[in-house]
Amino acid sequence: EVQLVESGGGSVEAGGTLTLSCTASDGFTFDDMGWYRQAPGHDCELVASVDEDGGTYYSRKVRGRFTISQVRGENTVHLQMSRLKPEDTAVYYCAAERGARLSSTVTSGMTCMDGTVDYYWGQGTQVTVSS
Repeated sequence: EVQLVESGGGSVEAGGTLTLSCTASDGFTFDDMGWYRQAPGHDCELVASVDEDGGTYYSRKVRGRFTISQVRGENTVHLQMSRLKPEDTAVYYCAAERGARLSSTVTSGMTCMDGTVDYYWGQGTQVTVSS
């Protein structure tokens, strides 16, 4: 069974930097990998993604502050989060898909897993930014 193993996250003061990493087990490859996030009482949103050609997507809220990168041979993606803000506080989930792109459309009022199609998911990692 393929697993997405996440690392990184934690607590930081506003303006600080954190890096999340996600690795697919067993050498499994994907066409698109990225990160969603969901804060309590808020909808899930696609934060950033990178496809097999290196094409990237960033949400408007993080563009210019977050950078997603991939290490193809290791099936790993990194999300460097700079100039963090308290509103970036959320659980961040690594997601991956084969044969399609991760969608920025998430059904309102649902969790990331239930509000999207059947992607591969990591377990989630908490990011907390204090003011």
